[in-house]
Amino acid sequence: MNFFELHNQKEALLIANVWDATSAVVAQKAGYQVLGTSSAAIAATLGYEDGQFISFDELFYIVTRIKSVSNLPLSVDIEAGFGNEINEITDNLKRLAQLGVVGVNLEDSKIVNHVRELNDAIAFTDTIQAIRDKLDSEGYNLFLNIRTDTYLLAHDKALQETLLRGQLYKAAGADGLFVPCLTSENDIKTISNAIGLPLNIMYKPGLPSFDKLKKIGVSRISMGNLLHSTIYSKLENLMSLIKLHQTIE
Repeated sequence: MNFFELHNQKEALLIANVWDATSAVVAQKAGYQVLGTSSAAIAATLGYEDGQFISFDELFYIVTRIKSVSNLPLSVDIEAGFGNEINEITDNLKRLAQLGVVGVNLEDSKIVNHVRELNDAIAFTDTIQAIRDKLDSEGYNLFLNIRTDTYLLAHDKALQETLLRGQLYKAAGADGLFVPCLTSENDIKTISNAIGLPLNIMYKPGLPSFDKLKKIGVSRISMGNLLHSTIYSKLENLMSLIKLHQTIE
């Protein structure tokens, strides 16, 4: 089953979000089908805030190391594309594809003065279309998982705005729709039925079981930086205990 087909299997595709070679090895040993990078986790690992404050070359190096230790399909969170021009973003995607990356997440928001805001829907749709056309014309078959931040940013009409953007993005060539912070079962059903693209949500405590999520229209489940945050929270506690008790035992 190729990466595209994995979005239509009996179970929802569970993405193991990784941030370095070691986490990729652990995920592969655990039996995951697919790896996905977490932009927030990679940024934190390199000492940056999330929001495209690292350079594309730094991201590319991390992706290179992940690919060197795992043969699992890899999707890369490329945030806003690491470029201001279509050609620059497309060149970044092509570099990833040439490395063996099978898909990317591309988001419809940007950080301005450390505040995230939605891009204009029509302008971002034109960006997707231009990227899709350039990739297709050069034979690059990347899975474009387009992320909309309507729920993440608590848009006052999140459902309606998501439906509008999802329909636009699908028409422009999106292969999947990613809606982080979407938790309402009714909204999940509505979006899945209306858009007709594989729907990706980010798992949060309190959501239904994976089986239930699949039944209401979710095709893909990702973890964001949950694992990375959990591990480093435990590391912080362990460091504090060693310092407090003056022993490593």
